[in-house]
Amino acid sequence: MMQICDSYNQKNSLFNAMSRFIGAVNNMDQTVMVPSLLRDVPLDDGADPRPAGPDGAAFFRHDMYSSYVLLKSIRNDMEWGVLQGDERRRDKVAEDDDLEKQFHFHLNGLHKVLSKLTQTADTLTSRYKEEIGRK
Repeated sequence: MMQICDSYNQKNSLFNAMSRFIGAVNNMDQTVMVPSLLRDVPLDDGADPRPAGPDGAAFFRHDMYSSYVLLKSIRNDMEWGVLQGDERRRDKVAEDDDLEKQFHFHLNGLHKVLSKLTQTADTLTSRYKEEIGRK
């Protein structure tokens, strides 16, 4: 029983979510041989797979090319780090809050965002294969 619980928790770990996202973006990057073909092609195919941000706004508002560039940029930031002076990426968290609560809040949010980004990278890869198959 302990192993089942551990494997479930490991499956939902941040490390595995990051690995799935990076793997999906690497797969997307290897599949998309001509990124310029993604320009002006909507990401959604009737359904709306675009993840929404905390304010309800869609992360991916533009064509597949914009999503492709954004996903690669996020992957690069995850693999190589973010510049310390990049003000737009700094969280403004109140210092008097409990650090454990902050950690769990951000960990949960990061896991959800990575899952949505992974889904978007997979969707983009599938749509690219469909578009190439049609032409």
